Amino acid sequence: MTHDTQLGYLQGVAVPPWGMYVGSMSETTYTVTGMTCGHCATSVTEEVSKIDGVTDVRVDLPTGAVTVTGSREPAAADIRAAVEEAGYRLTA
Repeated sequence: MTHDTQLGYLQGVAVPPWGMYVGSMSETTYTVTGMTCGHCATSVTEEVSKIDGVTDVRVDLPTGAVTVTGSREPAAADIRAAVEEAGYRLTA
């Protein structure tokens, strides 16, 4: 097994310099109503991204699905407040 710390490769697989295991991540999908365009999705993404611990937000505009990834699962109340701040409604 070879490891090049400068390039971050372990057996041909890219590895971040801090190691293979960074910690557990949480991914939760919510449903948001009222989004109709790319600006809507951007507004929700920006507000939800402000929540402490959130590392990624993906919005599927046709279905209203908002998938939130983070170092921990944010409180539903925090997600709801962020979505409402963006001007939309969290339904699930």
